[in-house]
This record gives sequence, structure tokens and C-alpha cells, in this order.
Amino acid sequence: MSTTDRLEAYHFYERDWDDYDRLLEEFEWEVPETFNMATYVCDRWAEDEGRVALFADDGDGGSETYTFRRVRNTANALANAMRDRGVERGDRIAINMRQRPETVIAHVACWKLGAVSVPLSTLFGTDAVSYRLNDADAVACFVDGTNVETVRDVATDSPSLETVVTVGDVDPEDDEFAFQELIDTHSREFETVRTDAEDDAIIIYTSGTTGDPKGVRHAHRVLLGNLPLVITGFCNMELRDSDIFWTPSEWAWVATLFDVVFPAMFYGRPVVAYSADEQFDPETAMEIIERYDVTVFFGPATALRMMEQMDDPDRWDVSSIRCLPSGGESLGQSIVEWARDVFDGAAVHEAYGQTEANMLVGDCTALAESREGKIGRRAPGHEIAIVDPGTAEQRIETGEVGEIAVRYEGDPVCFKEYWNKPNKTAEKVRNGWLLTEDLGRLDEDGYLEFVSRTDSVIISAGYRIGPVEIEEALANSDAVADAGVIGVPNDERGEVPKAFVVLADGFEASESLEESLQQDVRDRLAKYEYPQQIEFVDELPKTSSGKIRRTSLEEREGIL
Repeated sequence: MSTTDRLEAYHFYERDWDDYDRLLEEFEWEVPETFNMATYVCDRWAEDEGRVALFADDGDGGSETYTFRRVRNTANALANAMRDRGVERGDRIAINMRQRPETVIAHVACWKLGAVSVPLSTLFGTDAVSYRLNDADAVACFVDGTNVETVRDVATDSPSLETVVTVGDVDPEDDEFAFQELIDTHSREFETVRTDAEDDAIIIYTSGTTGDPKGVRHAHRVLLGNLPLVITGFCNMELRDSDIFWTPSEWAWVATLFDVVFPAMFYGRPVVAYSADEQFDPETAMEIIERYDVTVFFGPATALRMMEQMDDPDRWDVSSIRCLPSGGESLGQSIVEWARDVFDGAAVHEAYGQTEANMLVGDCTALAESREGKIGRRAPGHEIAIVDPGTAEQRIETGEVGEIAVRYEGDPVCFKEYWNKPNKTAEKVRNGWLLTEDLGRLDEDGYLEFVSRTDSVIISAGYRIGPVEIEEALANSDAVADAGVIGVPNDERGEVPKAFVVLADGFEASESLEESLQQDVRDRLAKYEYPQQIEFVDELPKTSSGKIRRTSLEEREGIL
């Protein structure tokens, strides 16, 4: 790699810092006018012939190593194939695959062409896939065996879709193309197009818990916007030659692609691609960590709670883990303590962001203490404030609840706009701030506390209650494997919290257990915040990204 390819701003971990405040004060963004993610996550490392980009594991004993050179050469061939199929700069290409090398290669090939990749979850059904293909006017789609039948069911109803490429052990139909055949029949020489940092690179759809899903347009610069918190929160101010990254979450979300996969590759570090299990299995996760000596494990809170239920985690040697970041939902102190114990003192950090503006806030215990109940402080480069909900007309005082917001202009992590939804964009960006639609508070030292979503806050006798706080309190009980909370109508108080609880193994529903859980929440939070109703359920409805789908719980209660 030549020195001209190195962006010094994102190597601040190589300096010694007295404290976190000094880092925040001195950090400045470095966004070149010309910037293509394919160059920085792949091509510039390819001259180092043996440098590993991906460890691919199929779960059946099959494993394969992909160097950066192999990723580049395969992506070049794929870019040539797609160009021959008529794909042009700015065209949208759907990627509907699991954790596998071809997923990374497809994204890289898109960016080499100047096209726009559109990741889709393999858990999506026909309505979800059809909506996104048509909304994005996708001209091509890569799909593996996990969801190929769904794509086939909707392909004829997607007029813009001209090319379907099947990946892996799938026999292509007459109008489809096999991935490997395209690679084998096209040149591995390709000159990546010149793109500006502001050019579109990826559209990631929100989960659509309310209204139609929105396509979030991000420019190539978005990768750079994620890097500061990758270093502070995910790596704890250190990158080692031995670092290997993995997350069990599928590669269709901003939190996997831009927290783990492409940041690791930007720094020339390998990522594990494990493509076997559709359902998360905690024992398999431990095996993967041990097998590949994973050092940075991005574990969603739901996954960690399932891992906490394992018997005898000492069966595996997971001492390689040095950093365990998490995001999407708060961990709770019991999970933090369990993870520190099981992973041999690893740094356990929380992180906060969303599809429109990812990796904004998080822990960095190398330079700042972690505080119970707080996510952490803003990452270098981002300006975070608590503002009037929905308007951002003024800032909220320290310690008071308001909407979490990030300064929009000049922050490379912020989205450009919603695809074909200008009115929604105007609602999202107000008075110079990108509104997260999350409620929170900042303390005097800048630590952020998440309170709730603005659209899920429970108003009970005038009190504003965040369901997440109650869920976390319930999850601290050994009896609770998972919990979801909504507000239900109450004649006296307007609304009261109701909890849906999944019990841990070995516990049975009973009136006494219900009372015990209610009292525990009273003790942990406030007398008015406890769930006045608890219903024990076998499972909770989740979005495809693993978040509790409260609208489904509300529908179950006849509220919607």
C-alpha cells in the first residue's frame, strides 16, 4: 500500500492521548474529494499477496480463505460481467445473501462500477423484497439459496429487474446467471471508476416498523464517518496485526456492514464469514470465536442474553476476545458483568447510532470510564445534542429528556436523503440537526442515556416512561430471557406499561413470579414505571434486524 492511500485522520490510535476530551478537541474529518470505498476496503491491500480479507466457514466443516487480492480479482471479473449486462453508474443492485465472501464481492463490484448496492435481508418475504426492488428500481439482484425462491416469486413483478445472479449451490433457471460462471468467463482486470466522496454508494432500507420502509441514501464518504467509533468503541484505541472481526448478525444492515465488515477491511484486517445457521446458536458462536481466534466480537444484546443462558461457557477457549462491542439495544449491567467474566476481562462497550447516522456515541474505556446505564460519550467528529422533539428549535438543558440529534452538515456519517421521499427527509433534518427519533438525556460530562423511541414513549398519569428502561430492568432477573414492553390503555392513568416476558430455562410462569418481577422493576426504576401487567409468552415478535416489534405487540392487544 502506498503512503498516498493512507488517510491520517483515521489512524489517531497510533498517538498517545492524555484523555478523551483532548481527542474530541483535536480530531478533524479528512474526506478526500475523490473517494471510492472499493479502493479503500479492497484494492489498496491487494498488492500484499498473502493478506487475508475473509475467513469463510460454511458450518459443515468447509472453510476457505480469501485474500484481498482474490476479493479484488473476483470483484473485477464481476464488475466486467455486470457492465456487459448493461449496468451503469448510478444503477441500483440488490444483494440478498448471507454472510459469505460473495456478499462482500458483490458490494465491491457495485462500487467499482459506480453503481449503488442495496442490501436486503435473507429473512425478507415476498412483500418486503418486492417493495424494495421496485422502490429502488433495482436493475439486478444477487441471491443465494436462502432466499432465491422469494426473489423468483417477485421477479416478474419488478419491471426494472433485468439480471438475477444466483450464488452458491443454486441451479440457475433459464433467465438467471450463475455467479461462478460470470467470474470464470470475464477478465479479472478492471479499472475502478472515479467517484466523488458525495456520490451514492449504498441504499439501506429501514426496518419499516411504522409506514413503508425508507431507503436511506449514503455516499461513499459514509465509511469514513463510521471509523472514529470503530477505533474508540470497537477496538478500544488499539489495532493489532492479529485482530480478526466477527458478528453473528447477517450482513444486510448498517450495523454489520459499517461497524464490522468494511471498517475491518479498510484497516486491512480479516472478517469471519459464517454462513450456516439462520437462527443464532450461542454454542456455535463460541465455537467460531475459538476456531478463528476472533479478537473483536460485535454481539447484539439479544445474542449475548442467549449466550448468558449457556451451561459451562468455560468449555471454549475464548480468551482471544479483547473487545466486545454491542449496539441496537442496551445491554444491562448483568450482561456486561457476565461478558467481562466469560471473555477474560475483555472491554465490553455499548454503541449508538441508526441507519441514517451510524456510530455516533459509545464507550471507550481506554480513555474514559464506563458508566452504568449510559451508552457512553460522542465519538470523535460528531456533534451530539438533546433538542426539542420533532423540531430541534432549541437545545434541552443538561439532564433533561429530549430528542437525540446529530449536527447534519459536515458529518460524513449522515445520510444524504431518503430515496424518493423528500418530505420524510425534511422531517428528519430540521434546523441543521438530524433527528434520531430517540429520546435521551446527556449528563454534565457528555454521557448519553437512552430513554425510548419518540414514537413508543408511554404517558402514564403525566409521567413519560421509556419501555426500554423497563425491558432492561426485567432482563436483569435470572428468570427472564427476553422482554418487550408497550403501553396499554388504562381508564385511570391513560396508559400503563404491559410487559411480555420470555422466561429463561428452568423457570415457570406463576403469580408469585409475576409479583416478584414487578417489585424488582419498582426497586430498580420508579414506583410508577413498573409493568402493571405481565404476560408470559414463548417468544417475542422481532424485526429482521433483531429489534422488538412493538407494533406487533400493540396489534396483539387490539391497540392499533
